[in-house]
Amino acid sequence: MIKAIIFDLDNTLVDFMQMKRQSVDSAISAMIDAGLDLPREEIKERINAIYKERGIEFQNVFDQLLYDIFNKVDYKILSAGIIAYRRAREAALVPYPHVYLTLAELLKRGMKLAVVSDAPVREAWLRLCYLNFHQMFDVVVTFEDTGERKPHPAPFLKALEGLHAKADETLMVGDWAERDMIGASKVGIKTVFARYGDTFGTIETHADYEIQDVRELLDIVDKENRAVRSS
Repeated sequence: MIKAIIFDLDNTLVDFMQMKRQSVDSAISAMIDAGLDLPREEIKERINAIYKERGIEFQNVFDQLLYDIFNKVDYKILSAGIIAYRRAREAALVPYPHVYLTLAELLKRGMKLAVVSDAPVREAWLRLCYLNFHQMFDVVVTFEDTGERKPHPAPFLKALEGLHAKADETLMVGDWAERDMIGASKVGIKTVFARYGDTFGTIETHADYEIQDVRELLDIVDKENRAVRSS
């Protein structure tokens, strides 16, 4: 009997990469307008290189960019970039289609819901609160809560503990096969691959189920629970 569902956050509930692209593009335009005299493509390549080295959640990317170029931070250019980034992020940070509907329906069915994310705790909560998701989840586990990233079992076990759920009563929904699917399956959680959020062109998902739309999760829950009732 499925009683709980764990979701990844980025590229499962929200299109993180699309938001990131739009926000960075807006920041680049603003920094050029403020006096950054470099070709747009070179700026973008430099930013992507910083993210590759420091991680996609690195919060001081524009500081690092300007320091690399000028050996100091030009605060006029920096401020223009940060403000443009934040404005674009707010406009672009939207859930995937049918996420609200699906979460609401799962709650109506008495499901306990959790998020397990490798995002920094502050950024995860900011995204959840901005989307008005923060009241819908019983448990939110980020990197700071365990000191481990998926596929390590610790984040999944922490979520199960907070949900007061057993692994075989739980589904894990995520877009990253190596982290979300393999990590959850190792602790006995059934897995659902969010094909709609896949940015890697994943072929082998290692998942029990695959979905093209988050609404399909409702059918999976019904199927799992019907099988238990009829057994």
